[in-house]
Order: sequence, then structure tokens, then C-alpha cells
Amino acid sequence: MSKKSPTTRVFVVEDDPMYQRMVKYIMELNPDYEVHVFGTGEECIRNLGLRPNIISLDYTLPDMTGEEILKKIKQFDERINVVILSGQQDIATAVKLLKNGAYDYITKDQETKDRLINILNNINTRQELQNEVETLREELNVKYEFGNSIIGNSKPMLRIFQLLEKAVKTDITVSITGETGTGKEVVAKSIHHNSTRKKGPFVAVNMSAIPNELVESELFGYEKGAFTGALTRKKGQFELADNGTLFLDEIAELDLNHQAKMLRALQEREIMRVGGEAPVKFNARILIATHRDLAEEVRKGNFREDLYYRLIGLNVSLPPLRERGNDILLLGQHFLNDFSKTQKMGKLEISKEGKKKLLEYRFPGNVRELKAIMELAAVMADGKTVQPDDIQFNSVRREENFMSEEMSLEEYKHRIIKHFLQKYDDDVLLVAKKLDIGKSTIYRLLKEESALN
Repeated sequence: MSKKSPTTRVFVVEDDPMYQRMVKYIMELNPDYEVHVFGTGEECIRNLGLRPNIISLDYTLPDMTGEEILKKIKQFDERINVVILSGQQDIATAVKLLKNGAYDYITKDQETKDRLINILNNINTRQELQNEVETLREELNVKYEFGNSIIGNSKPMLRIFQLLEKAVKTDITVSITGETGTGKEVVAKSIHHNSTRKKGPFVAVNMSAIPNELVESELFGYEKGAFTGALTRKKGQFELADNGTLFLDEIAELDLNHQAKMLRALQEREIMRVGGEAPVKFNARILIATHRDLAEEVRKGNFREDLYYRLIGLNVSLPPLRERGNDILLLGQHFLNDFSKTQKMGKLEISKEGKKKLLEYRFPGNVRELKAIMELAAVMADGKTVQPDDIQFNSVRREENFMSEEMSLEEYKHRIIKHFLQKYDDDVLLVAKKLDIGKSTIYRLLKEESALN
């Protein structure tokens, strides 16, 4: 729902009684304008605390020049729209005033009234657009509040929320890790929209989607004529993210040659466009994501160790959906609600049997897979309830083969217990009952884990 525009406060600063009445009349044609009239520059400056949005300013006043008053107005608040009215048609003066921040310059003649009305209309249009942008930005920020954009109340997710609260307090680099489909980009957007950089751009780059020969020009940009087809200068993603956030997804796909260039860019906080001669400074916060184990990639020689330490920062490791217990049902209902709303369908609920089926599945495709499953279930459902037959698992990937790793029996036992603890939110009594083992066995495992950490 759009917000009602606030009252626009207008100053008319004019010592000529005829022009003062005319300008005041023009201003009051708009019922949203609250008009204040002053005969001197000193009166105008003294009342700036009223926070005017627009000032119609006579250039020649008895106590100050328009240039002097304009300077004081802009020092107070550079956002105030100042329209200069002058009895002289002096192009050099007009240009100087516009450079110093005046919105427009009008010569007092027979067309003054029409020109002033057009200027006010332009100011109103621009203000309406700015208000719309601010409203959309506020709605976006609300959308990406952690509780709205990231659904879950399991213990693994509560730990993630704690980390995200820390991530937004500074500009520290954040590395978001986790299996494909766990919601890494949603987390990155949430960090941006809850940080001090939320008014700046959020630029997302998927490194795996850029052909190797285009990586440098895509990240750093290029100058006109740098290569065949470079008809104009193009800014790279680092520049486009200036004063905002640059999210580098699938960072592990970057080859070693480009890793070296990225390391230099991050160290110097500057980039060199392809074909450029001078470095370009940038001010962007860096977030990265990968489904690979970056430390393992370093050990294999696939990722530079110095870049690893530059990027690892605060690590947010997203748990796979199969380890989030009842979050599966919360997310499933959320996706049902969203899909039903956009498709103008009636409200749908998941049946008891449907919930059981969802909880028993391991979701190799994680949250992304669950979303697709629930949207299809909404289409397949008859009536207001999603039944087990409406829930169809069409994974293109095989679920993890639990026996594929060679471990000792004790290690397998530990893995099973940890899995059930995560699934049932560390409810020791329930896990002991499910696995038919003693509570002491579970407490011993937890004690061992604590000692290792």
C-alpha cells in the first residue's frame, strides 16, 4: 500500500511585494504546499530549522546576494530544492549558481509564472519517484529481515541467526558455505539488506556461469577499444557494487590465474579495467559462497592459500535440510502459502500423513528441491489438504550413500547418533528411544565432541 506524501514545506524569499504575492499564489495552488514568506535572506536562513523542501529565492535581496544565501542553504541541507529568480538574464551567473547546487534559474519576465509552475511540477515528479524508491527499499528491507527471509527455528538455524546478527555489525568478509540448494544467496541478500550498506547496490555474480576468457572483463570492466567489440567503456561488477555489496557465488570455480588478480584487487581495494591505464578504486563489501570445502581445495592446490585467508572471514556454514528437523514442515507450509497466493488458489495445509512423508525424505536438493516439491503438490492437491500422493520426489541425484565412506564401527555409531540429534533438535531422551540405546552413550558422545571443540 502506497504511503501518503508528507506536506511539502515551501519558502518564498522575495522583497518585491508584487513578485512575492505572485510566487506565493503559484505555490498555494498546490494544496500539499505549506508556504512561508520572507523578505530578507537573514530571515530565510534563521528559519531553515523548519526544514523546507523547496525555496523560491530572489537573487537580489537587500541584505545578501542569492549566491551567499544559496551557499548557506546547501551547507544546512544540500537536498533542499532552490529555484533562483532574477531580474537579470546573466548566463555566467546562472551557470555558476547551477554548479553550486541551485535546482534552476528563472529570469523575471512575462513567462516567469509558466516556467515556475513547470519547475515545481518537475520537482514534485522527482520527489514522488524518490518516495516510491524509499518505500520499495523499506519493503525490501522488511522482506529480507532474518526472520522473514530465512525460515526455521531448529537449533542449527538458531546458531545461523546468531552468526548473521554478528555479520551485519561490521564490513567483515563473510563466507557462506553449504550444499547446493541450502539458500546461500538468500543469506547473502539478508546480510546486505540488514547492514549499513543496505542503501547501496547488491551485485551477485555466479563465477561458474562466466566463461574463463570473460572473467576479467566481467569482474573488472573494460575500456573502449580494449578488444574487438568493445565499442564503449563498461564497468565491471566490482565498480557496479561500489558502496554496496558484491556477492561472489561459487568462488571455488575461479581459476588460479584469475585468483591472483582478485587477490590483488582485494588487497589494494582497486581494479584495473581491461585496456585501462589507471587503477580504479572501489568500496564494496565482499560476500562469497561455495558448495566446496575451500580448505580442501587449498590442500589440493586448486585454490590459493593467501586468497583463502583473505576471503574466509566470518564463516556461515548452512546445514543441509535433512539436518533441520521440523524446519522442513515450516518451509514446506511457507512455500505452499507463497505459491497459493501468487496463483490465487485457496489456502492449503499439509496433512498429517503428508508431513510424515516429508520428514522421512532426505532432500538431496535441499531447500530448492523442497520448494519445487511443494509447488507441484499445490497443483496436484484436490481440496484444501496436501496428501502423501500429492508429494512427489523427483530428485535427479542419488541420496548420499551412507556406506560409501570407510569408517570404523565406532565412527559409524557416532555419525548415526549425531544425525538423529540434529534431526530431533538435541532431544537426548527421544534419540535414545529411537535408537534403543542408553542416554549415557549419547552424553558420552556429546562430551567427546565438546572436548574436541
